[in-house]
Amino acid sequence: MLITVSGPAGSGKSTLAAGLADALGHEHVSGGDIFRALADERGYSLVEFNELAEEDDQIDRDLDRRLRETARESTDLVLESRLAGWMAAEYADLRVWLDAPLDVRADRIADREDKPLDEVLEETRARAASEAQRYREYYGIDIEDRSIYDLTVNTARWDADACLSLVLSAAESYDDDSDEGKYPVEGVRYEF
Repeated sequence: MLITVSGPAGSGKSTLAAGLADALGHEHVSGGDIFRALADERGYSLVEFNELAEEDDQIDRDLDRRLRETARESTDLVLESRLAGWMAAEYADLRVWLDAPLDVRADRIADREDKPLDEVLEETRARAASEAQRYREYYGIDIEDRSIYDLTVNTARWDADACLSLVLSAAESYDDDSDEGKYPVEGVRYEF
């Protein structure tokens, strides 16, 4: 079973994806893992590669191409990134979107990164706007379109264990033979 976990920064993607993979005995691959592998393959440190990515849109495209290839070639996988649901598209059995109000997500990020909340709020807003614009330009994706997701969870309503329980229940009750509702992903330009 291929499960994607997507959502904005601070929504709990990494926590849920790792727990889900562990509970199901699946491999867990994150966009961050792929980004680090790309940096390593090209001989850059993460800091250097991040700086380069700000100037070179091909790095985003290479990351997204690798996400799509990973989805196409894998089974028994939890694939996690902001665009995992879009990149895995027809290969995914279950596409999950996690979200939480901006102030909750910013508070989580501020805690994790030991930064002032007001600074994180501004960075998070700017990052979301930048990403939304890039996704639209690159692929024709409206990141606000939740119609491709099978399950959307507001992670501010439940703690990490309860969110895992919700998604795990959906995954464990999934039956490919009786699936009548795979939602197609249409209109995306997979131009890497």
